[in-house]
Amino acid sequence: MILLGTGTSHGVPVIGCHCPVCESSDPRNNRTRTGVAVNTEQGVFLIDTSPELRLQLLRERIDLVKAVIYTHGHADHLFGLDDLRLFGYRLEHAVPLYCEENVERQILASFSYAFNKPSPDLHHGAIPMLEIRRIGLDPFELLGQTIQPVRLIHGRLGVLGFRIANVAFCTDVSLIPDETWPLLEGLDVLIIDALRDAPHATHFGIPQALEAVERLRPKQAYLTHISHHLDYVSTNARLPSGVELAYDGLRIPY
Repeated sequence: MILLGTGTSHGVPVIGCHCPVCESSDPRNNRTRTGVAVNTEQGVFLIDTSPELRLQLLRERIDLVKAVIYTHGHADHLFGLDDLRLFGYRLEHAVPLYCEENVERQILASFSYAFNKPSPDLHHGAIPMLEIRRIGLDPFELLGQTIQPVRLIHGRLGVLGFRIANVAFCTDVSLIPDETWPLLEGLDVLIIDALRDAPHATHFGIPQALEAVERLRPKQAYLTHISHHLDYVSTNARLPSGVELAYDGLRIPY
């Protein structure tokens, strides 16, 4: 599993900001928008398609993506979807997109051209070949892996996290519902939202993330969806043992 991006919706550096983190020479402070690549024996699937998806895949030398699962439909998690166009062409079939109904509506509204009947004068591969597959909270199989969706709350919006074996990815969360906690027990790795130190209406800050880590007690926790308020080295120095900021390109066994 590779963390393709670990930044908040603005990314880091933030346009027009000249704070120490935005101007840092440490590559771990350079954060593209959040996403994950999961390597399996049957190929690679993604969690979300960030606006930097093309650059992320090139950086990680990922040549083919076979499917995507979506946490939610916000722009920083969705708007790299057109970069999947090449993969449908190479696979010679539609790339499946696994998502909830509200995300499906957002995809159809934002990328309607990909689902309309193609004009006869368009060449093969001119538009993405995509197939939406609706999911809920039941586990499902994808490329030989069992995916367990978990309900999270992002402000007032219900979103999904995903547990794959003993690794859970829980970005964009401000509340973990009671029914979700048991699904996150016994983890080797928890990847969880921690935007900044200060409270936020739609995201965990570091204090809330650490409370979740303390309750779940994974063997290792990584904080993601990180803003420019958190420097990699100085923040890690004050985090408890077994908790670290994530960074773009971090590899996690599962």
